[in-house]
Amino acid sequence: MVIRRFMTLLLMVLLTIVVPAGAGQGGVRLDPLFAALRATTDAAYAESLEEHIWDLWLDNPNAEMIRVMRAGVFSFNNDDYTAALAAFDTVVTLDPTYAEGWNKRAAAHYMLGRNRAALEDLRRVLSLEPRHFGALTELGLVYLAVGQPEAALKAFDAALAINPHLVKVRQQADNLRRTVYAGVAL
Repeated sequence: MVIRRFMTLLLMVLLTIVVPAGAGQGGVRLDPLFAALRATTDAAYAESLEEHIWDLWLDNPNAEMIRVMRAGVFSFNNDDYTAALAAFDTVVTLDPTYAEGWNKRAAAHYMLGRNRAALEDLRRVLSLEPRHFGALTELGLVYLAVGQPEAALKAFDAALAINPHLVKVRQQADNLRRTVYAGVAL
C-alpha cells in the first residue's frame, strides 16, 4: 500500500515535470493568482481573482479552437448538452493538452448522465491542471451522483484548499461532513 502511494505520487510529480502545460492553462501566470486567492479575505478581490483564473484557463492561441469552444458553451448554456459534447469533443481532439476543453466536456457528460465518462475527463483535467478547483468541484458532484459521498467530500475539500472562497462548495462539504460522519468521532 505504501509503495503504491509512493509510486502514484512519483507518477504525479513526473507528469507535472514531463507534461507541458496545455494551451489555455496559463502556466506560471496562474501561480501568483492562486497564492493571492488563498491569502485574501476580501470576497470581491477573491471573485476578481477567480474570474482572471477562469479567463486564463479558457485562453487559447488557436482561433478555431476558441470558436468551437464558444459554440460548445453556447449549446451548454442553452441545455443542448449533445451539441455541447460534440463541440467539446472537437476541442479536445484539436488540443488534447487543453485542460478547459476536458473540463467542459466532463460537464457535458455529467449533464447527460454519463458519469463514468465525466470522471475520466475530470481526471484528465486534473492531470493537466491539478489546481483546477472547478474540476474538483465537478468531481465531487459526480461522486455524489454515483453514491460515493466520502470521495465527494475529499474532492470538495481539495477544491476548498485551492480556493477557500467557494461558498456553495463549503456548504456542500459541511453538509456532507455532518451526514457522512454523523455519530463518528473525528
